Amino acid sequence: MTSPAPTYVLVHGAFANSFSFAPLQAELALRGHRSLAVDLPGHGFGATFPAAYQAPQDLAALATAPGAIKGVSLADNVAHLVSVLERAKEHGPVIVVAHSRGGVTLTAAANKRPDLIDAMVYVSAWAPVELDAAAYNAEPEMASFDPTALIAAAAADPADVGLLRCNFRTASAEVLAGFKHAFMADGTDDEFRTFLNTFQPDENLDPGGPDDRAQAETWGTLPRTFVRLSDDVSMPPAMQDRLIREGDALTPDNPYDVHTLASSHLGWLVRPAAAADLLAGLHVETSAR
Repeated sequence: MTSPAPTYVLVHGAFANSFSFAPLQAELALRGHRSLAVDLPGHGFGATFPAAYQAPQDLAALATAPGAIKGVSLADNVAHLVSVLERAKEHGPVIVVAHSRGGVTLTAAANKRPDLIDAMVYVSAWAPVELDAAAYNAEPEMASFDPTALIAAAAADPADVGLLRCNFRTASAEVLAGFKHAFMADGTDDEFRTFLNTFQPDENLDPGGPDDRAQAETWGTLPRTFVRLSDDVSMPPAMQDRLIREGDALTPDNPYDVHTLASSHLGWLVRPAAAADLLAGLHVETSAR
Protein backbone atom coordinates (compact mmCIF):
# COMPACT_ATOMS: atom_id res chain seq x y z
CA MET A 1 0.00 0.00 0.00
CA THR A 2 1.28 3.45 -0.90
CA SER A 3 1.83 5.61 2.15
CA PRO A 4 -0.09 8.91 2.32
CA ALA A 5 1.67 11.98 1.00
CA PRO A 6 3.14 14.19 3.71
CA THR A 7 2.16 17.71 4.58
CA TYR A 8 5.05 20.14 4.74
CA VAL A 9 4.51 22.53 7.66
CA LEU A 10 6.64 25.64 7.22
CA VAL A 11 7.74 27.68 10.25
CA HIS A 12 9.09 31.20 9.74
CA GLY A 13 11.86 33.07 11.52
CA ALA A 14 12.09 36.36 13.41
CA PHE A 15 10.16 39.35 12.06
CA ALA A 16 8.84 37.11 9.28
CA ASN A 17 5.52 35.37 8.65
CA SER A 18 3.80 32.87 6.39
CA PHE A 19 4.08 35.28 3.45
CA SER A 20 7.79 34.44 3.24
CA PHE A 21 6.99 30.95 1.99
CA ALA A 22 4.60 31.79 -0.86
CA PRO A 23 7.14 31.17 -3.67
CA LEU A 24 8.31 27.91 -2.05
CA GLN A 25 4.73 26.72 -1.63
CA ALA A 26 4.07 27.41 -5.30
CA GLU A 27 7.07 25.28 -6.27
CA LEU A 28 6.00 22.48 -3.92
CA ALA A 29 2.47 22.55 -5.32
CA LEU A 30 3.78 22.33 -8.88
CA ARG A 31 5.65 19.19 -7.80
CA GLY A 32 2.44 17.73 -6.38
CA HIS A 33 3.13 18.35 -2.71
CA ARG A 34 0.84 19.72 -0.02
CA SER A 35 2.13 22.41 2.35
CA LEU A 36 0.96 25.00 4.82
CA ALA A 37 2.82 27.96 6.23
CA VAL A 38 2.27 28.82 9.87
CA ASP A 39 1.88 32.32 11.30
CA LEU A 40 3.14 32.15 14.87
CA PRO A 41 1.23 34.28 17.42
CA GLY A 42 1.56 37.99 16.73
CA HIS A 43 2.67 37.39 13.13
CA GLY A 44 1.03 37.70 9.74
CA PHE A 45 -2.37 39.32 10.01
CA GLY A 46 -1.99 39.11 13.79
CA ALA A 47 0.92 41.56 13.67
CA THR A 48 0.85 45.21 14.66
CA PHE A 49 1.85 47.84 12.09
CA PRO A 50 1.60 51.12 14.02
CA ALA A 51 0.42 54.16 12.08
CA ALA A 52 3.74 55.73 13.04
CA TYR A 53 5.46 53.03 10.95
CA GLN A 54 3.81 54.35 7.78
CA ALA A 55 5.29 57.14 5.68
CA PRO A 56 5.99 59.78 6.71
CA GLN A 57 7.22 57.99 9.80
CA ASP A 58 6.85 59.36 13.30
CA LEU A 59 9.85 57.80 15.01
CA ALA A 60 9.01 59.23 18.43
CA ALA A 61 5.54 57.70 18.34
CA LEU A 62 6.92 54.44 16.94
CA ALA A 63 9.21 54.16 19.96
CA THR A 64 6.24 53.96 22.33
CA ALA A 65 3.39 52.45 20.27
CA PRO A 66 2.02 49.21 21.73
CA GLY A 67 2.35 45.94 19.84
CA ALA A 68 0.22 42.79 19.90
CA ILE A 69 3.25 40.55 20.26
CA LYS A 70 4.09 41.92 23.72
CA GLY A 71 4.01 39.06 26.20
CA VAL A 72 4.00 36.33 23.56
CA SER A 73 6.30 33.54 24.70
CA LEU A 74 8.02 30.60 23.10
CA ALA A 75 5.47 28.43 24.90
CA ASP A 76 2.73 30.29 23.02
CA ASN A 77 4.52 29.63 19.74
CA VAL A 78 4.87 25.95 20.57
CA ALA A 79 1.22 25.61 21.60
CA HIS A 80 0.14 27.17 18.31
CA LEU A 81 2.44 24.96 16.24
CA VAL A 82 1.28 21.86 18.10
CA SER A 83 -2.36 22.76 17.37
CA VAL A 84 -1.52 23.00 13.67
CA LEU A 85 0.41 19.72 13.72
CA GLU A 86 -2.48 17.92 15.41
CA ARG A 87 -4.77 18.89 12.53
CA ALA A 88 -2.20 18.20 9.82
CA LYS A 89 -1.37 14.77 11.28
CA GLU A 90 -4.97 13.67 10.67
CA HIS A 91 -4.17 13.61 6.96
CA GLY A 92 -0.91 11.66 7.00
CA PRO A 93 2.81 12.19 7.69
CA VAL A 94 4.06 15.62 8.67
CA ILE A 95 7.42 17.13 7.75
CA VAL A 96 8.17 20.34 9.64
CA VAL A 97 10.49 22.78 7.89
CA ALA A 98 11.85 25.60 10.07
CA HIS A 99 13.91 28.59 9.06
CA SER A 100 16.14 30.74 11.26
CA ARG A 101 14.51 31.48 14.65
CA GLY A 102 11.68 29.15 13.70
CA GLY A 103 14.04 26.32 14.57
CA VAL A 104 13.71 27.21 18.26
CA THR A 105 9.95 26.67 18.04
CA LEU A 106 10.39 23.42 16.11
CA THR A 107 12.91 22.10 18.65
CA ALA A 108 10.64 22.88 21.60
CA ALA A 109 7.61 21.38 19.82
CA ALA A 110 9.55 18.21 19.03
CA ASN A 111 10.49 17.93 22.70
CA LYS A 112 6.85 18.23 23.66
CA ARG A 113 5.04 16.24 20.95
CA PRO A 114 7.39 14.09 18.88
CA ASP A 115 4.42 11.91 17.98
CA LEU A 116 3.10 14.65 15.71
CA ILE A 117 6.26 14.96 13.59
CA ASP A 118 7.55 12.44 11.06
CA ALA A 119 10.63 14.40 10.05
CA MET A 120 12.27 17.74 10.84
CA VAL A 121 14.10 20.02 8.43
CA TYR A 122 16.20 22.91 9.74
CA VAL A 123 17.12 25.44 7.07
CA SER A 124 19.91 27.53 8.58
CA ALA A 125 17.78 27.37 11.71
CA TRP A 126 18.49 27.39 15.43
CA ALA A 127 18.47 23.94 17.00
CA PRO A 128 19.93 24.64 20.46
CA VAL A 129 21.63 21.75 22.24
CA GLU A 130 24.44 22.89 24.53
CA LEU A 131 23.34 26.50 25.08
CA ASP A 132 20.14 28.51 25.19
CA ALA A 133 19.37 29.80 21.70
CA ALA A 134 20.25 33.44 22.42
CA ALA A 135 23.58 32.51 24.02
CA TYR A 136 24.96 31.22 20.72
CA ASN A 137 25.11 34.81 19.44
CA ALA A 138 28.09 35.45 21.72
CA GLU A 139 30.00 32.39 20.52
CA PRO A 140 33.07 32.52 18.23
CA GLU A 141 31.14 31.03 15.30
CA MET A 142 29.04 34.21 15.15
CA ALA A 143 32.02 36.57 15.18
CA SER A 144 31.77 37.28 11.45
CA PHE A 145 28.20 38.56 11.74
CA ASP A 146 28.01 42.34 12.01
CA PRO A 147 24.82 43.41 13.85
CA THR A 148 25.37 47.12 13.16
CA ALA A 149 22.42 47.48 10.80
CA LEU A 150 20.00 45.76 13.18
CA ILE A 151 21.18 47.90 16.08
CA ALA A 152 20.89 51.06 14.01
CA ALA A 153 17.36 50.14 12.93
CA ALA A 154 16.11 49.47 16.47
CA ALA A 155 12.97 51.58 16.80
CA ALA A 156 12.11 51.17 20.48
CA ASP A 157 13.60 50.23 23.81
CA PRO A 158 12.43 46.67 24.57
CA ALA A 159 12.17 47.60 28.24
CA ASP A 160 9.60 50.26 27.35
CA VAL A 161 7.42 48.36 24.87
CA GLY A 162 7.99 44.74 25.91
CA LEU A 163 9.02 43.56 22.46
CA LEU A 164 11.71 43.85 19.82
CA ARG A 165 10.94 46.55 17.23
CA CYS A 166 12.95 47.17 14.08
CA ASN A 167 12.37 49.90 11.50
CA PHE A 168 12.60 47.95 8.26
CA ARG A 169 11.15 50.97 6.44
CA THR A 170 14.11 53.18 7.26
CA ALA A 171 15.30 55.50 4.48
CA SER A 172 18.93 55.17 5.60
CA ALA A 173 20.93 53.90 2.63
CA GLU A 174 23.65 52.68 5.01
CA VAL A 175 21.26 50.64 7.13
CA LEU A 176 19.53 49.18 4.08
CA ALA A 177 22.88 48.19 2.62
CA GLY A 178 23.71 46.50 5.93
CA PHE A 179 20.44 44.58 5.85
CA LYS A 180 21.04 43.45 2.29
CA HIS A 181 24.54 42.26 3.11
CA ALA A 182 23.31 40.36 6.15
CA PHE A 183 20.22 38.76 4.67
CA MET A 184 20.25 38.72 0.86
CA ALA A 185 23.56 39.72 -0.70
CA ASP A 186 22.82 37.32 -3.57
CA GLY A 187 19.60 39.10 -4.55
CA THR A 188 18.86 42.15 -6.64
CA ASP A 189 17.99 45.42 -4.94
CA ASP A 190 14.37 45.01 -6.01
CA GLU A 191 14.19 41.44 -4.68
CA PHE A 192 15.69 42.57 -1.42
CA ARG A 193 13.31 45.51 -0.98
CA THR A 194 10.33 43.34 -1.90
CA PHE A 195 11.26 40.78 0.74
CA LEU A 196 11.94 43.49 3.30
CA ASN A 197 8.39 44.75 2.79
CA THR A 198 7.03 41.38 3.93
CA PHE A 199 8.79 41.80 7.28
CA GLN A 200 6.87 43.07 10.28
CA PRO A 201 8.39 45.53 12.74
CA ASP A 202 7.81 43.56 15.95
CA GLU A 203 9.13 40.30 17.38
CA ASN A 204 8.72 38.73 20.80
CA LEU A 205 11.42 38.79 23.45
CA ASP A 206 11.43 35.11 24.43
CA PRO A 207 14.19 33.05 22.75
CA GLY A 208 13.67 30.05 25.04
CA GLY A 209 15.63 28.59 27.93
CA PRO A 210 17.33 25.38 29.05
CA ASP A 211 14.13 23.32 28.86
CA ASP A 212 13.79 24.27 25.20
CA ARG A 213 17.09 22.77 24.11
CA ALA A 214 17.01 19.55 22.07
CA GLN A 215 16.32 16.49 24.23
CA ALA A 216 17.63 13.09 23.19
CA GLU A 217 14.60 11.10 24.32
CA THR A 218 12.11 13.13 22.28
CA TRP A 219 13.61 15.47 19.67
CA GLY A 220 16.51 13.05 19.22
CA THR A 221 14.28 10.17 18.11
CA LEU A 222 13.03 11.93 14.98
CA PRO A 223 14.56 11.84 11.49
CA ARG A 224 16.14 15.22 10.93
CA THR A 225 17.77 17.15 8.13
CA PHE A 226 19.89 20.27 8.24
CA VAL A 227 20.03 22.38 5.10
CA ARG A 228 23.15 24.51 5.23
CA LEU A 229 23.07 27.85 3.45
CA SER A 230 26.63 28.31 2.27
CA ASP A 231 26.41 32.08 1.72
CA ASP A 232 24.50 32.93 4.90
CA VAL A 233 25.97 35.94 6.69
CA SER A 234 23.44 36.31 9.51
CA MET A 235 23.93 32.68 10.58
CA PRO A 236 27.42 31.87 9.32
CA PRO A 237 28.15 28.33 8.08
CA ALA A 238 30.48 27.88 11.06
CA MET A 239 27.50 28.25 13.41
CA GLN A 240 25.32 26.01 11.26
CA ASP A 241 28.04 23.36 11.39
CA ARG A 242 28.35 23.70 15.16
CA LEU A 243 24.62 23.09 15.60
CA ILE A 244 24.88 20.01 13.38
CA ARG A 245 27.81 18.67 15.42
CA GLU A 246 26.02 19.24 18.70
CA GLY A 247 22.88 17.49 17.48
CA ASP A 248 24.88 14.55 16.19
CA ALA A 249 26.78 14.28 19.48
CA LEU A 250 23.50 14.24 21.39
CA THR A 251 22.14 11.31 19.36
CA PRO A 252 25.04 9.75 17.41
CA ASP A 253 22.86 6.88 16.21
CA ASN A 254 20.46 9.36 14.61
CA PRO A 255 22.57 12.07 12.95
CA TYR A 256 21.44 14.91 10.73
CA ASP A 257 21.08 14.25 7.02
CA VAL A 258 23.03 17.30 5.80
CA HIS A 259 22.52 19.16 2.53
CA THR A 260 23.90 22.48 1.29
CA LEU A 261 22.29 25.15 -0.85
CA ALA A 262 24.28 28.05 -2.29
CA SER A 263 22.18 30.81 -0.79
CA SER A 264 22.05 33.75 1.56
CA HIS A 265 19.76 33.66 4.58
CA LEU A 266 16.74 34.67 2.49
CA GLY A 267 17.77 34.00 -1.09
CA TRP A 268 16.49 30.39 -1.11
CA LEU A 269 12.99 31.74 -0.43
CA VAL A 270 13.14 34.15 -3.37
CA ARG A 271 14.47 31.50 -5.76
CA PRO A 272 13.01 28.35 -4.19
CA ALA A 273 13.29 25.75 -6.98
CA ALA A 274 16.39 24.08 -5.53
CA ALA A 275 14.88 23.99 -2.05
CA ALA A 276 11.63 22.52 -3.41
CA ASP A 277 13.59 19.81 -5.23
CA LEU A 278 15.48 19.02 -2.03
CA LEU A 279 12.29 18.82 0.04
CA ALA A 280 10.58 16.67 -2.57
CA GLY A 281 13.52 14.27 -2.35
CA LEU A 282 13.16 14.12 1.41
CA HIS A 283 9.55 13.02 0.89
CA VAL A 284 10.79 9.86 -0.83
CA GLU A 285 13.39 9.16 1.85
CA THR A 286 10.96 9.74 4.70
CA SER A 287 8.25 7.51 3.17
CA ALA A 288 10.77 4.70 2.91
CA ARG A 289 11.62 4.66 6.61
